[in-house]
Amino acid sequence: MGFSGHLVFARSARPLREAPLFADVDAGLGDEAREWPPRPGGWQTLQLEHGIWADEYLPALVEWSGAPACVADVSDSSLALVTGLDTGGQRWQAWLHLVNAAALLVEEPEDVDDSSLWACSPAFERALRRQRAELDAEVPADAEGARTWALAAGVRPAPQSRIEELLRSEEIFVEELFDVLVDALGFPASDRCVGRS
Repeated sequence: MGFSGHLVFARSARPLREAPLFADVDAGLGDEAREWPPRPGGWQTLQLEHGIWADEYLPALVEWSGAPACVADVSDSSLALVTGLDTGGQRWQAWLHLVNAAALLVEEPEDVDDSSLWACSPAFERALRRQRAELDAEVPADAEGARTWALAAGVRPAPQSRIEELLRSEEIFVEELFDVLVDALGFPASDRCVGRS
């Protein structure tokens, strides 16, 4: 079974787990938060188990750190929704692993009695292709948003085509894809391999 939770990426001179926004988490973060190897310039990734992160934390994190930040909402290591926010309030989002995201987003018709039969039907396959095409059509705007966010962070992202390629990638573990995306957005790489659950 893969990882489900959040990957929080931000800049700070202090460990991200010390951010005030985590003060209300019962009994501290303990083993529910793991720090990935830091990147030069104070850029850090904090891996949080499911149930710790709340949507309102991203603006609080940007305000606390004084720098752009992003978070990937990961489901079973098979898909993620990445949301970035800069200090001016500009937000971007992008899905990682579009096929799995499309399967999640396909709306089941109201008259379906058995979900398992629906998931094996030609109608589901058609709906899945339509949803995948819709997500694919959003990739150029998503990549542009990610690049704009990276520029606001003071780094030089890879060309638009490279970011689009990554957003369309079908890596097995989205945690690895997230890390590669952050690299491609121009953030300095850490010197050690990332340890994942």
